[in-house]
Amino acid sequence: MTQPETAMILAAGLGTRMRPLTDTMPKPLVPVAGRPLVDHIIDRLAEVGIRRVVINAHYLAEMLEQHVAARRDVEIDIVHEASLLDTGGGIRNALPRLGETFFVVNSDILWLDGKVSPLRRLARAWDGDRLDGLLLMQRTTTALGYDGPGDFIVAPDGSFRRRKEREIAPHLFAGIELLHRRLFDGAPDGAFSLNLLWDRAIEGGRLAALVHDGEWYHVGTPAALAATEERLRSHRIER
Repeated sequence: MTQPETAMILAAGLGTRMRPLTDTMPKPLVPVAGRPLVDHIIDRLAEVGIRRVVINAHYLAEMLEQHVAARRDVEIDIVHEASLLDTGGGIRNALPRLGETFFVVNSDILWLDGKVSPLRRLARAWDGDRLDGLLLMQRTTTALGYDGPGDFIVAPDGSFRRRKEREIAPHLFAGIELLHRRLFDGAPDGAFSLNLLWDRAIEGGRLAALVHDGEWYHVGTPAALAATEERLRSHRIER
């Protein structure tokens, strides 16, 4: 497919697990390796040709808006949420500002590319006739900042299912996805989780997955932030 030109960063959360750092700043502005999380993500999006980045904002939204206004490499479009709309509601609310297909990236992750950027891998694997969404997954054994039982079991053909109760799953959603706007056809108004639409698409065979082949970090707590910075420092020393 042609590389999408728009992307969305989900940045409206309260960042409660990152306190006390988020007492004075929104989580996307928490610095990692000397730069705010949101700038790392925008850099990666710009590298693959994204021209407009839509960011939803709620907690300390003005601080986030002022910061990203300094970017000149991409157009930044801030969507203020008066009340939290969750992941599905936040994207649905921003649809008029997004293209037919678009990336969505969580604001509390970082990643290192494998041989190819995962964003490019998602675009190359996209089949618009067959899919409404393509999710990036990470192996739980190599996910820094994650210690849960996993979310999904991914098959070699890209199909996947959710883990069952008391089951350990080898993959988790990596917070990066490529979506078609038709995924939101018939979506409810207001706040709702994107899981609602994922489940509908999984049942219809319209959702698939790729497994990331590089390092991945969930920067959701101060402890995870410290571990991420330590890992990144070790890479710089090795080089």
